[in-house]
This record gives sequence, C-alpha cells and structure tokens, in this order.
Amino acid sequence: MSSKSILKESSLTFLENYLNNASPTGYESDGQKLWMEYVKPYVDTFITDTYGTVVGIINPDAPYRVVIEGHADEIAWYVNYITDDGLIYVVRNGGSDHQIAPSKRVNIHTKKGIVKGLFGWPAIHTRNRGKEESPKISNIFIDCGCGSKEEIEKLGIHVGCVITYPDEFMILNENKFVCRAIDNRMGGFMIAEVARLLHENKIKLPFGLYVTNSVQEEVGLRGAEMITKTIKPNVAIVTDVCHDTSTPMIEAKTEGDTKIGKGPVITYAPAVQNNLRELILTTAEANEIPFQRQASSRSTGTDTDAFAYSNGGVASALISLPLRYMHTTVEMVHREDVENVIKLIYETLLKIENNETFSYFK
Repeated sequence: MSSKSILKESSLTFLENYLNNASPTGYESDGQKLWMEYVKPYVDTFITDTYGTVVGIINPDAPYRVVIEGHADEIAWYVNYITDDGLIYVVRNGGSDHQIAPSKRVNIHTKKGIVKGLFGWPAIHTRNRGKEESPKISNIFIDCGCGSKEEIEKLGIHVGCVITYPDEFMILNENKFVCRAIDNRMGGFMIAEVARLLHENKIKLPFGLYVTNSVQEEVGLRGAEMITKTIKPNVAIVTDVCHDTSTPMIEAKTEGDTKIGKGPVITYAPAVQNNLRELILTTAEANEIPFQRQASSRSTGTDTDAFAYSNGGVASALISLPLRYMHTTVEMVHREDVENVIKLIYETLLKIENNETFSYFK
C-alpha cells in the first residue's frame, strides 16, 4: 500500500460527524445509524443484535469467519437524584472521570430533547484554602438554571436520563485529532476505513469478514460478549486505545512505554493468540509500518478478552491506538497512528488464508 495519506476528505467528514454525535453506553443507536450509512457501500450485508451491535459483512457465505472490531459507546452519566432546589446528582455510566466534571457543560437527554446544563463548583474565594475538597461523585452536581425539582421535571428530566458532554472534534497542529469519545469511536472509524479500502482496491478475501462495531464495552465488554456468540468467528482482530505514557504524571515503568506518533501498539497478553500476533508483527515489518509493543497482565481490558474466551476459544489479537487524556473530553491521537492502524489491519487481512487455524502448536 502506498505511503501517502489514505484518509479521504469524505472519510474525515464522516469522522467528525461520527465523533460529534452522542452515543453513550446503552444509547448507541444514533451513532450506529451513522456508521451503517457510511459502511453500507463497502459491505454485502448487515446484522444487528438486540442491544445494538452492528456488523457489516463481506462475503457472508464463507465458512471461515474473521472479525475486525471496535466499540461504539462513550462514557456518560445518569441522573441519580434531584434535590428540592433543582440540582442534579449523578452516577457513572461507564468510567466517567469525576475530577474533570466541575465547570463542564452537559447535554441531558430526555424524551423532549436535549436539555442544557453544567457541572457547578464553588468559587475559589469561598473554598476552604487550608483543606480544599476535591471533586468526587458525592459532591459534583449539575445545575440547569432551575430553582426547584418541579422545574427540572417540567423539562423532562428524571432519574435515569443519560448525560453527555458536548465537546466537539478539532484538529491541533495539523495532525492531532482531538475530541471526547475517541475511545473508541475512532476504532469504529478505522475498521470502516479498512472495509472501504478493501472495496476500492477490489480485494476478494477467501473468508467472510465481519466488520463489527460493538456496544457496551465501557461497562464490561458486554456487546462483544453477545455478538461473538452470534458470529462464532475463527479469528478476531480488535482495535481499541491505550495510554500515551509520555505525558506528565504517568509512570512508564508501570504503564508501559507507548507514545502517540510512534505507531500502532501490539499487545502481548494471555488472551492474545501467539501465532496471530506474530502474523501482525511480521506484516508490520514487511510493510514498514511503525509499531510499538505493550504487555498486559491478566487481561487486556478490551473486547479482545470477550472474543478470545468465547466459543471454545477464538484466535484473537489487539492492535491499539495510543491516546492522550483517556476518558476526558480532550482525548488526543496522532493522524499518522490512525492511518497506520488502518494499514496494519488491512495488510494483515491479506495474509490470512482460508481455513488458517492459528494452531497453538503450529
């Protein structure tokens, strides 16, 4: 594949629209519709499941099945309690970071539409300077400009309404993509681009390819856990994000040595099938795609685990995109890393032969 940029203007337009759209865990449907519309020209058919995972299938009648996968959901909040004075207390929907909440604007999703609000916080002048209280779940709250619980309820807000941040896509210094929910809608974007390249290059794969955009990863890999039982794949290549450990206050000795701009990150872990990982590594080397390595302990913490340990064992591997400021509203990745993950998945698929078993004893 050529070393020139593989991202078209239309690809970037889709990426911006896809990232800007809210798709909190359990409420991914609007984002999934956008994704399906974009992928539709590049696949033969779709399947969906009860909770909203979407799979675009190329060559659906082939007996050998290969999955490439990302997850569609983003972290969020739920309305948990409404005070008599019209303030809202929250609980997490996924791994939302309470420390970044104060002074953030929010969208509260109701049947009447989106209601605007914000996480309030006491002014610096009024706080106890000797012992300042840190933000935590018990003291962060949302203010919608209402003075009573009745006013809040008239807006359509009730316990269980989901809350997202409105922060939108931007590009920093020409090559850094920044937005909330890059974890991991960028994964959905990258696998969609793989499908596009296969279509545009008229590649005929000797197996069925299942381009899988899973839901509910942020609450325990649940979407992947469900869809793998439906697909029953032979191979799964998962893409997610990992930490750029070069940023301040992260200890590389503990978290590993990975950095944006240095290439995709290939994981070593019990859930990663050794021969599939080696195929990915040799593919990267043969195509001069830069890469980094990472080791995980008991689990990868990604949908790789759900695929690997399903259906009696599925040969699975993880290709990660290094990212700064995970689970904030300013998640940042490098454009070249995005392109190189796409290239690496694409080139690896060209190396998988029909009925390749990736036997442990191969």
